[in-house]
Amino acid sequence: MWYAIICEDSENSLEKRLQVRPAHLERLYKLRDQGRLLVAGPHPAIDSDDAASAGFTGSLIIAEFDSLDAAQHWADQDPYLQAGVYQKVAVKPFKKVLP
Repeated sequence: MWYAIICEDSENSLEKRLQVRPAHLERLYKLRDQGRLLVAGPHPAIDSDDAASAGFTGSLIIAEFDSLDAAQHWADQDPYLQAGVYQKVAVKPFKKVLP
């Protein structure tokens, strides 16, 4: 089943985010390579295609896991969470309807 992992950044977390990004992306690449990643990306802090310097307010990951517990366990191991980039993470079942 698909699960949405909805993450909220801590204030002023851009520097930490940039430092830990390679480890965070490595885990996402593994999901992608296994065919289990639907979408992943950050929420820019401003409404712009080039918003990186303004930072981010969080991230969204939608991926396939065997259970809610497995998705939660995966989310709990995220380097962004462990480094304090994320202040809050919610994991919810997701039903893909469109497209």
